[in-house]
Amino acid sequence: MTPDTPHISSAFDREIDALLAKLTLMSGLVERALVDSAVALEAQDTDAAERMIRADKDIDALDEQINLDAAGLIARRSPTASDLRLILAVMRTSSSLERVGDLAKNVAKRTLPLAQSRQVEGATSTIRRMAKMVAVMLEEAMRALTRKDAVLAADVRARDLDIDTMYNTLFRSLLTHMLENQSNITPAMHLHFIAKNIERAGDHATGIAEQAIYLATGELPSDARPKAEALGSTAPKA
Repeated sequence: MTPDTPHISSAFDREIDALLAKLTLMSGLVERALVDSAVALEAQDTDAAERMIRADKDIDALDEQINLDAAGLIARRSPTASDLRLILAVMRTSSSLERVGDLAKNVAKRTLPLAQSRQVEGATSTIRRMAKMVAVMLEEAMRALTRKDAVLAADVRARDLDIDTMYNTLFRSLLTHMLENQSNITPAMHLHFIAKNIERAGDHATGIAEQAIYLATGELPSDARPKAEALGSTAPKA
């Protein structure tokens, strides 16, 4: 097949469907990892946390396979501009999901020392709620992407503000705990890094929603993302 030869539609569609199926599978693994790592944190379940750390390799493997498949599709099928846009969106989304998987793994890693530390009241339940909200954002951003639903994608994008607000509220609470009792400093710092990881996962969900808007409309959103006042933004990535 020469570069100017159009792809065979039915075969191409099957390959696109297979690519999207892998991406959807990857998204499900990432959503579950994010929630399960937060649940393990709240329960101080180190066995579950260890399982979450090991499970990240499955997410990484899917990311690698999706990128190989996408690159092969571009090389073999010479996709049209709109099809190429879809393939590139899949690759960018896979990269975002892989990063969220890493963030979930970071939550699980910090659960291990926290299980041996003083508890900071209310923090882990807030983190669990944040994680569940981000998981829903990821699921709906993926649905918007596969259906090219700009309205749903815009709704997901707007909800990033809720995650930012929850993070900022928790940051202030953790800071208060640290000031009130020095023995809270170490666990509160771990919890802050965990909350920041969840907040960053929300940013990635928002990025996937923006890819969905681009697929549906041909343009990325022109307005800035809705963001709450940034607090604790100097925290390392864990």
